[in-house]
Formats: sequence, C-alpha cells, structure tokens
Amino acid sequence: MTRVLVLAALLAVLLPAGPARAVNPDEMLADPVLEARARDISKELRCLVCQNQSIDDSDAGLAKDLRVLVRERLKAGDSDDQVVAFVVARYGDFVLLKPPVKGSTLVLWAGPAVVAGLGILAVVVFFRRRRAAPAAAAPLTAEERARLNKLLEGDAP
Repeated sequence: MTRVLVLAALLAVLLPAGPARAVNPDEMLADPVLEARARDISKELRCLVCQNQSIDDSDAGLAKDLRVLVRERLKAGDSDDQVVAFVVARYGDFVLLKPPVKGSTLVLWAGPAVVAGLGILAVVVFFRRRRAAPAAAAPLTAEERARLNKLLEGDAP
C-alpha cells in the first residue's frame, strides 16, 4: 500500500512537469482568435538563442521580441503566411522548426540518412572482412611441434 501511495505521489509531481509556456500575460492579445493564431505561429518558429525550443516555449529575450513581433504583425492585418515570411526574411530558414526542402537546407534533410547509410555500410564491410579472415592457422609441422615441446619442457620445474 505504501508503494502505491509513493507511486501516486511521484506521478502527481511529474505529470504537470510538461514544457512551461514562456508567453507572458502582458504579451497576450485581447482578441482570443488573434492570440490563438499567434500561439500557432510561435510554435513553428525556433528560438535563435535556445535553438531547440520554439519561441512559444523559450524564456530568452530574443524569443520574447519575436513573440511581440508576431503579435504586432497579426494586429496589423498580416496573414499567418505573411508573418512567417516576414520573420524568415529577417532571420533565414533556420528560424523555422521545420525548414523547407530546398538546396540550402538539403544537408539538414539528407544528412541523417547519409550518416545512417555510411554507418550501415561500415558495419557490412566490417563483418564481410571478418568472415573472409582465415578461420584457423596452419597446423604445426613435426619439427615445430618438437621445438615447442622442448621449450615447454625447459620451463617445467
């Protein structure tokens, strides 16, 4: 029974430990529709300081500036695509958490597959060379066996 209570307490502590939202109340728009659009856009844009978080999740100052910029553009009447295009024009494709597939981002998309392919190729070559190696050395000749026995007898007490 004690284990169940400990497990329940542990789950109660860990379940709410999801990603914290960094959007401050003073940044939020009064219009819930525009705010929802701003949040959706913010989830697609990378924090240029953290690099592994969206600007919606990041507490960095630049992420806050980008969130404010997104909201300003939405209030000005820009569409979601126009807001994203504006941010990409300023910061490049790197600001997108899911960059488009094109020549300049090809390494991002093909890199993992190329590295995995090279790894598989290295494993295959390793095992083929291992299999091709001789299984056992040639048996000793009578002369070699006699010399070995003589050496072994010399070491015995």
